Amino acid sequence: MSSKPTIADVAREAGVTKGTVSHVFNGHRTISAATAKKVTDAAAKLGWIPNQAARALVEKKTNAVGIVLARDPEVLYADAFFPVFLSGLELELSKREIALVLQTVTDREAEERAYRSMSQGRVDGFVVLDMRCDDWRVGLLRELHMKAVLMESGDDYQFEDFSTVWVDDRGPMQEVVDHLHELGHTRIAHVSGPLEYVHSQQRAQGYVERVGSRELLYEGDFTAKQGVELTRELLALSEPPTAIIYANDVMAIGGLSYAGSQGLAIPEDLAIVGYEDDPISVHLNPPMTSVSTNAYNRGQLAAQRLLADIDGDMPKAVQSLPETIRWRASTEGSHLA
Repeated sequence: MSSKPTIADVAREAGVTKGTVSHVFNGHRTISAATAKKVTDAAAKLGWIPNQAARALVEKKTNAVGIVLARDPEVLYADAFFPVFLSGLELELSKREIALVLQTVTDREAEERAYRSMSQGRVDGFVVLDMRCDDWRVGLLRELHMKAVLMESGDDYQFEDFSTVWVDDRGPMQEVVDHLHELGHTRIAHVSGPLEYVHSQQRAQGYVERVGSRELLYEGDFTAKQGVELTRELLALSEPPTAIIYANDVMAIGGLSYAGSQGLAIPEDLAIVGYEDDPISVHLNPPMTSVSTNAYNRGQLAAQRLLADIDGDMPKAVQSLPETIRWRASTEGSHLA
């Protein structure tokens, strides 16, 4: 019985090198259509099928990338950012038949264990979300000698040895505040995300730079429950805000619901702005203004950059599509304007 055909047999049949055959099937380099056809025709003639597992073994790769999410399951369940981001990521990974290994954890110790475990031959690199100032994970990734793409807020946090995909979080927040000022609002509150995260800090900084005070900056946790509770606290003030900007749509919807239960008209009595542009936002009553962070594009760029780094490229900083403010009825007009 004849032996199975090898990549060398295909190369010989097509009149090319083994490297060219490899590039045709793994997509690492662009090959001319004519050459690619010769290779695929030769492979079909000989009955050779590229083996992903065998290729990974030879290249000492796992053909998988990892994400460790240290988030409350309630937030992951409800927040629109994560499924949209992961969809963009998966689109690019699937083109190379790369698997995504996703693990959720609840504390730092579990988070570190997850990174160490995945780095032991389970993944080739990581996409790192929710960056913190002086993030301990950067040092850990260096210790583990792992490739990683860091999802950053602003271009202030760049690293020579890691690629970053960054977005301007401060500018859109300032634009929102400026527009609310134009409508006549002077008491504008911000219900932020956890301020340990760089993206929460950047948005809060943009807010404070425009309003000139931290008085109405309240730190939330991205849950609907917190949106309700902090809205209740803000509206109970002797001088309550006439506009509230929330760090995600989940908290904003909680706030909108509470305001309605208290008989407030939106936006006449209270203007409301969310973040992430959840598809449900346009179907609320009234439709809710929200800032789209273009999570899908960020996921695509993260995958593209990480795979390039794994293939040997030098780390780079890449800016994603700018955030987009979707102005809707929850901020349109006001008795103040």
